[in-house]
Amino acid sequence: MKTILISGGSEGLGKAIAKNLVRDNTVIILARDETKLKATAAELGCRYMVGDVRDFVAMQKVCDEIGTIDCLVNNAGIWLQGPLDQTDDSRIQEAIDTNVNGTISLTKAVMPHMKRQKSGLIINVISQGGLNAREGWPIYTASKWAITGFTKAMQQELEPCGIGVTGLYPATLNTEMFAKSGVGKDVSGALDPADVAKTVAFIVSMDGKILLPEVGVKKFPVVQ
Repeated sequence: MKTILISGGSEGLGKAIAKNLVRDNTVIILARDETKLKATAAELGCRYMVGDVRDFVAMQKVCDEIGTIDCLVNNAGIWLQGPLDQTDDSRIQEAIDTNVNGTISLTKAVMPHMKRQKSGLIINVISQGGLNAREGWPIYTASKWAITGFTKAMQQELEPCGIGVTGLYPATLNTEMFAKSGVGKDVSGALDPADVAKTVAFIVSMDGKILLPEVGVKKFPVVQ
Protein backbone atom coordinates (compact mmCIF):
# COMPACT_ATOMS: atom_id res chain seq x y z
CA MET A 1 0.00 0.00 0.00
CA LYS A 2 1.41 3.37 -1.08
CA THR A 3 0.77 6.88 0.20
CA ILE A 4 -0.25 8.98 -2.79
CA LEU A 5 -0.70 12.76 -2.85
CA ILE A 6 -2.81 14.18 -5.69
CA SER A 7 -2.99 17.92 -6.32
CA GLY A 8 -6.16 19.26 -7.90
CA GLY A 9 -7.81 16.18 -6.46
CA SER A 10 -11.26 17.46 -5.59
CA GLU A 11 -12.72 17.23 -9.11
CA GLY A 12 -12.08 16.27 -12.73
CA LEU A 13 -9.09 14.11 -13.53
CA GLY A 14 -7.64 14.38 -10.02
CA LYS A 15 -10.84 12.99 -8.53
CA ALA A 16 -10.90 10.18 -11.12
CA ILE A 17 -7.30 9.26 -10.27
CA ALA A 18 -8.07 9.24 -6.55
CA LYS A 19 -11.14 7.07 -7.10
CA ASN A 20 -9.10 4.55 -9.05
CA LEU A 21 -6.28 4.35 -6.49
CA VAL A 22 -8.06 4.65 -3.16
CA ARG A 23 -9.01 1.00 -2.77
CA ASP A 24 -5.42 -0.25 -2.56
CA ASN A 25 -3.59 2.84 -1.32
CA THR A 26 -3.66 5.69 1.16
CA VAL A 27 -4.80 8.57 -1.04
CA ILE A 28 -4.62 12.22 -0.02
CA ILE A 29 -6.24 14.82 -2.27
CA LEU A 30 -5.05 18.42 -2.22
CA ALA A 31 -6.79 21.60 -3.38
CA ARG A 32 -7.70 25.13 -2.29
CA ASP A 33 -11.45 24.69 -1.90
CA GLU A 34 -12.08 22.90 1.39
CA THR A 35 -15.81 22.50 0.72
CA LYS A 36 -15.19 20.52 -2.48
CA LEU A 37 -12.35 18.60 -0.86
CA LYS A 38 -14.51 17.49 2.06
CA ALA A 39 -17.28 16.32 -0.25
CA THR A 40 -14.92 14.41 -2.53
CA ALA A 41 -13.00 12.84 0.38
CA ALA A 42 -16.26 11.70 1.96
CA GLU A 43 -17.48 10.27 -1.34
CA LEU A 44 -14.27 8.38 -2.09
CA GLY A 45 -13.18 7.49 1.43
CA CYS A 46 -9.80 9.21 1.20
CA ARG A 47 -7.95 11.89 3.16
CA TYR A 48 -7.61 15.51 2.13
CA MET A 49 -5.33 18.48 2.71
CA VAL A 50 -6.17 22.12 2.04
CA GLY A 51 -3.49 24.20 0.38
CA ASP A 52 -2.51 26.35 -2.59
CA VAL A 53 0.18 24.77 -4.77
CA ARG A 54 1.44 28.25 -5.60
CA ASP A 55 2.50 28.72 -1.96
CA PHE A 56 5.75 26.82 -1.35
CA VAL A 57 5.70 27.27 2.43
CA ALA A 58 2.16 25.86 2.52
CA MET A 59 3.27 22.89 0.40
CA GLN A 60 6.18 22.25 2.76
CA LYS A 61 3.74 22.12 5.67
CA VAL A 62 1.46 19.73 3.77
CA CYS A 63 4.31 17.36 2.92
CA ASP A 64 5.79 17.55 6.43
CA GLU A 65 2.42 16.71 7.96
CA ILE A 66 1.95 13.71 5.67
CA GLY A 67 5.50 12.45 6.19
CA THR A 68 6.02 9.44 3.96
CA ILE A 69 4.88 10.11 0.39
CA ASP A 70 5.47 7.31 -2.10
CA CYS A 71 3.87 8.99 -5.09
CA LEU A 72 3.05 12.58 -6.01
CA VAL A 73 0.61 13.31 -8.83
CA ASN A 74 1.02 16.92 -9.94
CA ASN A 75 -2.41 17.40 -11.45
CA ALA A 76 -3.47 20.93 -10.43
CA GLY A 77 -3.83 23.27 -13.38
CA ILE A 78 -6.06 25.82 -15.05
CA TRP A 79 -7.06 26.50 -18.64
CA LEU A 80 -6.47 29.78 -20.45
CA GLN A 81 -7.04 30.54 -24.10
CA GLY A 82 -7.32 33.58 -26.31
CA PRO A 83 -5.03 35.96 -28.24
CA LEU A 84 -2.15 37.18 -26.12
CA ASP A 85 -2.89 40.87 -26.63
CA GLN A 86 -6.48 40.33 -25.49
CA THR A 87 -5.62 38.37 -22.35
CA ASP A 88 -5.67 40.14 -18.99
CA ASP A 89 -2.31 40.25 -17.21
CA SER A 90 -3.78 38.90 -13.98
CA ARG A 91 -5.11 35.80 -15.77
CA ILE A 92 -1.72 35.24 -17.40
CA GLN A 93 -0.03 35.42 -14.01
CA GLU A 94 -2.57 33.06 -12.46
CA ALA A 95 -2.05 30.46 -15.21
CA ILE A 96 1.74 30.58 -14.99
CA ASP A 97 1.69 30.56 -11.18
CA THR A 98 -0.63 27.54 -11.05
CA ASN A 99 0.52 25.44 -13.98
CA VAL A 100 4.26 26.10 -13.70
CA ASN A 101 5.16 27.43 -10.26
CA GLY A 102 2.60 25.20 -8.55
CA THR A 103 4.08 22.05 -10.04
CA ILE A 104 7.60 23.17 -9.21
CA SER A 105 6.70 24.17 -5.64
CA LEU A 106 4.99 20.90 -4.75
CA THR A 107 7.77 18.87 -6.36
CA LYS A 108 10.38 20.79 -4.38
CA ALA A 109 8.40 20.30 -1.17
CA VAL A 110 8.10 16.54 -1.60
CA MET A 111 11.73 15.94 -2.63
CA PRO A 112 13.33 15.84 0.86
CA HIS A 113 10.86 13.15 1.93
CA MET A 114 11.46 10.98 -1.12
CA LYS A 115 15.22 11.47 -0.87
CA ARG A 116 15.19 10.26 2.74
CA GLN A 117 13.22 7.21 1.61
CA LYS A 118 15.56 6.77 -1.37
CA SER A 119 12.45 6.02 -3.42
CA GLY A 120 9.40 7.68 -4.86
CA LEU A 121 7.46 8.46 -8.00
CA ILE A 122 6.40 11.85 -9.34
CA ILE A 123 3.80 11.95 -12.12
CA ASN A 124 3.39 15.31 -13.82
CA VAL A 125 0.05 15.56 -15.61
CA ILE A 126 0.96 17.84 -18.50
CA SER A 127 -1.10 17.80 -21.72
CA GLN A 128 -0.72 17.30 -25.44
CA GLY A 129 -0.33 21.08 -25.23
CA GLY A 130 3.07 20.39 -23.70
CA LEU A 131 4.16 18.72 -26.94
CA ASN A 132 2.28 20.65 -29.62
CA ALA A 133 1.53 24.34 -30.14
CA ARG A 134 -1.96 25.63 -30.95
CA GLU A 135 -3.08 29.03 -32.19
CA GLY A 136 -5.04 30.80 -29.50
CA TRP A 137 -3.37 28.91 -26.64
CA PRO A 138 -0.15 30.93 -26.13
CA ILE A 139 -0.09 31.03 -22.32
CA TYR A 140 -1.47 27.54 -21.72
CA THR A 141 1.02 26.15 -24.26
CA ALA A 142 3.89 28.07 -22.69
CA SER A 143 2.99 26.77 -19.23
CA LYS A 144 2.78 23.16 -20.39
CA TRP A 145 5.98 23.30 -22.45
CA ALA A 146 7.69 24.66 -19.33
CA ILE A 147 6.60 21.60 -17.36
CA THR A 148 7.66 19.28 -20.19
CA GLY A 149 11.17 20.71 -19.86
CA PHE A 150 10.99 20.65 -16.07
CA THR A 151 9.95 16.99 -16.14
CA LYS A 152 12.81 15.97 -18.41
CA ALA A 153 15.33 17.83 -16.24
CA MET A 154 13.98 16.33 -13.01
CA GLN A 155 14.15 12.83 -14.48
CA GLN A 156 17.90 13.25 -14.75
CA GLU A 157 18.25 14.99 -11.38
CA LEU A 158 16.26 12.47 -9.35
CA GLU A 159 17.12 9.16 -11.01
CA PRO A 160 20.32 8.76 -8.92
CA CYS A 161 18.16 9.24 -5.80
CA GLY A 162 15.91 6.32 -6.69
CA ILE A 163 13.02 8.66 -7.59
CA GLY A 164 11.17 8.21 -10.87
CA VAL A 165 9.57 11.09 -12.76
CA THR A 166 6.95 10.50 -15.44
CA GLY A 167 5.30 13.02 -17.76
CA LEU A 168 1.69 12.23 -18.65
CA TYR A 169 0.37 13.92 -21.80
CA PRO A 170 -3.40 13.40 -22.15
CA ALA A 171 -5.46 14.83 -24.98
CA THR A 172 -8.62 16.88 -24.30
CA LEU A 173 -10.54 15.60 -21.27
CA ASN A 174 -14.26 15.58 -20.62
CA THR A 175 -14.11 17.74 -17.47
CA GLU A 176 -15.33 21.13 -16.24
CA MET A 177 -11.92 22.76 -16.82
CA PHE A 178 -13.05 24.73 -19.88
CA ALA A 179 -16.38 25.78 -18.41
CA LYS A 180 -14.64 27.01 -15.24
CA SER A 181 -12.48 29.30 -17.37
CA GLY A 182 -15.50 30.66 -19.25
CA VAL A 183 -14.84 28.73 -22.47
CA GLY A 184 -17.79 27.01 -24.13
CA LYS A 185 -16.01 23.95 -25.52
CA ASP A 186 -17.79 20.76 -26.62
CA VAL A 187 -16.06 17.96 -24.72
CA SER A 188 -18.67 15.26 -25.33
CA GLY A 189 -16.25 13.31 -27.53
CA ALA A 190 -13.18 13.93 -25.37
CA LEU A 191 -11.29 11.46 -23.20
CA ASP A 192 -13.07 10.06 -20.18
CA PRO A 193 -11.00 10.97 -17.07
CA ALA A 194 -11.63 7.44 -15.76
CA ASP A 195 -9.65 6.02 -18.69
CA VAL A 196 -6.71 8.35 -18.05
CA ALA A 197 -6.90 7.41 -14.37
CA LYS A 198 -6.35 3.78 -15.37
CA THR A 199 -3.12 4.82 -17.07
CA VAL A 200 -1.97 6.57 -13.89
CA ALA A 201 -2.83 3.46 -11.87
CA PHE A 202 -0.72 1.36 -14.25
CA ILE A 203 2.26 3.71 -13.84
CA VAL A 204 1.91 3.53 -10.05
CA SER A 205 1.63 -0.26 -10.14
CA MET A 206 4.98 -0.58 -11.93
CA ASP A 207 6.68 0.53 -8.70
CA GLY A 208 9.87 1.43 -10.54
CA LYS A 209 10.16 -1.94 -12.29
CA ILE A 210 9.82 -0.25 -15.68
CA LEU A 211 11.03 3.29 -16.36
CA LEU A 212 8.16 5.24 -17.91
CA PRO A 213 9.52 8.73 -18.61
CA GLU A 214 6.70 9.78 -20.95
CA VAL A 215 3.15 8.52 -21.45
CA GLY A 216 0.76 10.00 -24.02
CA VAL A 217 -2.97 9.35 -23.81
CA LYS A 218 -5.12 9.99 -26.88
CA LYS A 219 -8.52 8.79 -27.96
CA PHE A 220 -7.46 8.42 -31.58
CA PRO A 221 -3.98 8.01 -33.08
CA VAL A 222 -2.57 11.19 -34.57
CA VAL A 223 -0.17 11.08 -37.53
CA GLN A 224 2.42 13.81 -37.34
